[in-house]
Amino acid sequence: MTPLRVGLIGDHDPAVTAHRAIPRALALAAARIGIPVEPVWVPTEEIHGAARLAGFPALWCVPASPYRSTEGALLAIRFAREQGRPFLGTCGGFQHALLEYARGVLGWEDAAHRELSPDSPRAVIAPLSCGLVEVEGAIRLVPGSRLARAYGALQAREGYHCNYGLNPAFREALLSGPLCVAAEDAAGDVRGVELDGHPFFVATLFQPERAALQGRVPPLAEAFLRSAGA
Repeated sequence: MTPLRVGLIGDHDPAVTAHRAIPRALALAAARIGIPVEPVWVPTEEIHGAARLAGFPALWCVPASPYRSTEGALLAIRFAREQGRPFLGTCGGFQHALLEYARGVLGWEDAAHRELSPDSPRAVIAPLSCGLVEVEGAIRLVPGSRLARAYGALQAREGYHCNYGLNPAFREALLSGPLCVAAEDAAGDVRGVELDGHPFFVATLFQPERAALQGRVPPLAEAFLRSAGA
């Protein structure tokens, strides 16, 4: 059986916990499903158009931003969104999925990430009110969402390593549909989104891949591969 090639959009750094976890998460999920998988790192500065991405049935935009090429990451997310390719974004991938949607769907050409554009009046990604570096937290999953179906539950507990998230000032405009909230923390802040009408387009601020480092199959990684191998 030909391995399912998954493009890992990001700038590989073995010192990053999530970068060590993601190939393991995919391997564990693939073993459970019974399909071979081949994760392939795709550096963001190599992405200039669809040609670099066409050979991947699925794309995972990984943590550890800012990326060497923000535009490369956004091109990959847009490709997955427009071409109906299964997409998973975690941490930095979540942030950039929101940024790409703001620019590519809502037409906000000036939408920005405050880490890169601190003075932007339309920073859809902004510093969290409380940093989430190497912490775990409870997550509420929206009933009927892909996330809830993946976990088979309405609650989960996952780890984070981030200081930036959705700017609450833009929540209503960004997430009134078809991009919608799929997960919140205990305070009601957005921690996961998904795109209605897409085969699989899910992004989380938390890093579900970390479960693989403890030998557990991350439910979201399994759901992602199932959608790609269907």
